[in-house]
Amino acid sequence: MTAPTQSNPSLRRELTLGGAIAIGLSSMIGAGLFSAFGPAAAAAGSALLVGLLIAFVVAACNATSTAQLAAQYPTSGGSYIYGRERLGEWWGFMAGWGFVVGKSASAAAMALTVAAYAAPAAWLKPVALAALVVMVALNLVGVTRTAQAARIIVALVLTGLAVVLVAAWLSTGPNAPTGFQAMFTGLGTRLSTASGWYGVLQSAGLLFFAFAGYARIATLGEEVRDPQRNIPRAIITTLLVVGAIYAIVALTLLAKLGAGGIAVSDAPLADAADAAGTVPWAAVLVRITAAIAALGALLAGIAGVTRTALAMARNHDLPPALAAVHPKFGVPHIATIALGVVVALLILVGDVREVIGFSSAGVLTYYFVANLAAFTQQSENRRYPRWMQVLGMVLCALLVFTLPWQSLLGGIAMFGAGFLVRGIAELRRARNDASRGAQN
Repeated sequence: MTAPTQSNPSLRRELTLGGAIAIGLSSMIGAGLFSAFGPAAAAAGSALLVGLLIAFVVAACNATSTAQLAAQYPTSGGSYIYGRERLGEWWGFMAGWGFVVGKSASAAAMALTVAAYAAPAAWLKPVALAALVVMVALNLVGVTRTAQAARIIVALVLTGLAVVLVAAWLSTGPNAPTGFQAMFTGLGTRLSTASGWYGVLQSAGLLFFAFAGYARIATLGEEVRDPQRNIPRAIITTLLVVGAIYAIVALTLLAKLGAGGIAVSDAPLADAADAAGTVPWAAVLVRITAAIAALGALLAGIAGVTRTALAMARNHDLPPALAAVHPKFGVPHIATIALGVVVALLILVGDVREVIGFSSAGVLTYYFVANLAAFTQQSENRRYPRWMQVLGMVLCALLVFTLPWQSLLGGIAMFGAGFLVRGIAELRRARNDASRGAQN
């Protein structure tokens, strides 16, 4: 692990347990909460809850591995550092590259999602760019400001979500009594075929990515106070809270709309709240809450990507200039500005929300490396049994192969490009070292 130097100093340990939890929650309670259940229900049908359970099991395995590793390596970079330290440089690079590239595209998608919920279509890109500028600015003034903004965003999202869920349960639409009955009636049939299980695994993959934000806490490991204690607590607490929220949302949607109704709905939470047509403001509240949630995911995403980029730059896997830390605010300001420029260009190029499937492959690879790295830890650093890491690896690999073929090919291309660039850089460094050795 490359230690910070005088030219590349360490980040400040200013983030409290509450701040870490707030950033984790803002990452996980994103716009996916309002959009993922539709395609997940289309894939799993009456077995939607089974898909959600599998997604939670995958997330639990990955989260415990990440928490165990973060306690031993409390520095910036997350699985990039864990893979590099436990498995080797190329493993670390694979995790870091998949995270940085995939989540940069996801950041552009989140900015566009904010605009899609908050503004008319003609203002999509200007509003997305404005949201990006504000979130980059918040990340530039220190991690404590980022955590404070995350707290506000999480509070607003949870309040809006609570109002929508209460309205849904108070509504008395004609489908309300039949949702659970239809689910249990068709569950056995759905799980009795290979195609049925394939659909369930697809739904698990869709729902897993809504859980995956706890990695942001690990990437901020260099800034968390008492990291050996607080990082694992923050990761596990965040996962349990979000798991409970997703379960409540899923049960509400199934009770009010049924799996078929969820599958054909563009805004299932709004439809559930307005099941009887008596809550005309439900759709507006859902749009506002979803926009705020996407803003929170963008805020936390910028923090996570820049800390991983910082760690990679310290090891020359990205340009060394990205390792600079601002002397006043204690943040990787060059990496943050560079990410803002890249994401802005992605926003201007086109609507990337439909073409970032490769980031799914990147995220699953990131957590596969985390599970494998945790599997190699010795007894004095272990907090969880090894079978959890094995299960996490198997499920991550399985979900990769349930991705649409376009996403899989995109992921292969992304990693291929990264390996090629790093391989060329390694050859150049080796030649330069050999040349200097010959001159001496």
